[in-house]
Amino acid sequence: MSNASWWERAVKVLPGGVNSPVRAFKSVPGDPLFFKRANGCRFVDEDGKEYIDWCLSWGPMILGHADADVQEAAIEAMGEGASFGAPSRREVMLAEAFLARMPHFEQVRFVSSGTEAVMSALRLARGVTGRDVIVKFVGCYHGHTDSMLVEAGSGLATFGTPSSGGVPAGFTDSTAVLPLDDVPALEAFFAEHGDKVAAVIVEPFPANAGLLVQTPEFIQACRDLTTKHGALLIFDEVITGFRVGRSGAAPVLGVMPDMGTYGKIMGGGFPVGAYAASQEIMDQISPNGPVYQAGTLSGNPVAMAAGLATLNKTGAPGFYEDLERKGAKLQAGLEKAASDNGITATVVRQGSLIWTVFQDEAPRSFEAIDGSKMEIYGRLHRGLIERGVYLAPSGWEVGFVSAAHTDDDIDTTVAAVADTFKSWS
Repeated sequence: MSNASWWERAVKVLPGGVNSPVRAFKSVPGDPLFFKRANGCRFVDEDGKEYIDWCLSWGPMILGHADADVQEAAIEAMGEGASFGAPSRREVMLAEAFLARMPHFEQVRFVSSGTEAVMSALRLARGVTGRDVIVKFVGCYHGHTDSMLVEAGSGLATFGTPSSGGVPAGFTDSTAVLPLDDVPALEAFFAEHGDKVAAVIVEPFPANAGLLVQTPEFIQACRDLTTKHGALLIFDEVITGFRVGRSGAAPVLGVMPDMGTYGKIMGGGFPVGAYAASQEIMDQISPNGPVYQAGTLSGNPVAMAAGLATLNKTGAPGFYEDLERKGAKLQAGLEKAASDNGITATVVRQGSLIWTVFQDEAPRSFEAIDGSKMEIYGRLHRGLIERGVYLAPSGWEVGFVSAAHTDDDIDTTVAAVADTFKSWS
């Protein structure tokens, strides 16, 4: 069956035809593609067309699709049982491997998604501090837990305005939204409300509304103010964990959070999430402490096996250095393709995260993104689909470089981008 046939069937049985909204291609021209198989950095749709994939399942496939070692580990685990609902050796092994890479934490608990990790971390922060207010920033997405679905307004902060239907205002009354890249606003908020703040949660490299790389001063201010006022600092590293470096964002920034949330890469392509902190903080979680959290599939042995194989391979000498080289090569190629064709564009990159914005400088806040330029991204997306290159179906999303991408794949992609730009003149 073709892409079109599957889409016709999907819209009858799935809301919007999809199981996650951005997959519906509402931000780009055309209808969604349906994929039947993937290997390395390439996948094939139901029409039999092959694409170079720069979306990589929204980041988890840092080794590429269908990595042989990850598959072998998952198959071995599956042969022993898909789920126990009881302790197993693999969750201990992955926890040990995780903490070896994250020495700023002492304990970790596994869950089944990034959203669940954030939800649990926020509950824990409130339980530890005895306070209610959580501070987040405009443009930072922390999953679809009710208290994080808050939109920002003008001024220093907005309290309690849900940005999704079905979320009662009371669920967000204790969530404050501040602008990114604005130390004075952060200082002013803490001066007035600091004794009520349980935690500040931030993507250390915000990557869900473009790639909004922050100044070191801003991230350090988050650390200093939370420490001063007795609040916790949470790094949401569901995207950046094991993506921007061997140990995530903390060593890159030189700022150590109190807690971190993780997912994507550490599941090797299987559903997984985790949150981590010191033993003192984690001792507040049940069964040791009063903060309750549980999950039937938490520590699922197949996901643990795939995650462990992934961490082992990404821990090899030179792995991240090679990703950095590839990312720099892709960035330079995209910048040249735009410049040569008279296209105003800035290519923002942090490690193997990459984002093209059709503006003359890199924005550091959500408000600095010119949404009217997303139409250009939509045209680029369609042009690249025609040329066998797959990007995320939204200009607000970042791209990802994997170990499976070769220099030839980068060159082919850059040539396709240049050809698409050239076709517009």
